[in-house]
Amino acid sequence: MRIGVRRQGRELAVKILYCLDHADMDIETVLDLFWNSFRFGNDVLGEALEEDDRASVPADARQFAETLTRGVFSHREQIDRVIDEFSTNWSLERMARVDLAILRMATYELLFLPEVPTSVVINEAVEIGKRYGTVETPAFVNGLLDKISRTYRATSS
Repeated sequence: MRIGVRRQGRELAVKILYCLDHADMDIETVLDLFWNSFRFGNDVLGEALEEDDRASVPADARQFAETLTRGVFSHREQIDRVIDEFSTNWSLERMARVDLAILRMATYELLFLPEVPTSVVINEAVEIGKRYGTVETPAFVNGLLDKISRTYRATSS
């Protein structure tokens, strides 16, 4: 299955954000370690490949992943406040780390990338949640992002 460049970028961003959440390092160090330590097969985020089999990530997917990651990193306090505001009965500390990485990335897109249609942001987050989260992730992510988009994107697309 071949996925689009922007989906690849989003999936990579989720992986990087997950690493960033667990590392006591600055973003540049995490990005450097991520790009220099991991290589993936055709589906970009499949199993890491051995040294001889490494395939490079397309430059535009990498660039989009870094845009998302740096954006989340730069605006994390605001993004976390927004997520916390709309998550009833779930503190950020109680959320699954993968779910939180997906929510941070998508909330960044909703708040700071108005050129990306709301429906695309939510759909992409749900699809990534299906792939990397638990059975509950897609519904949780969809519900929360829908609430956020209704407030922060008055003209939903």
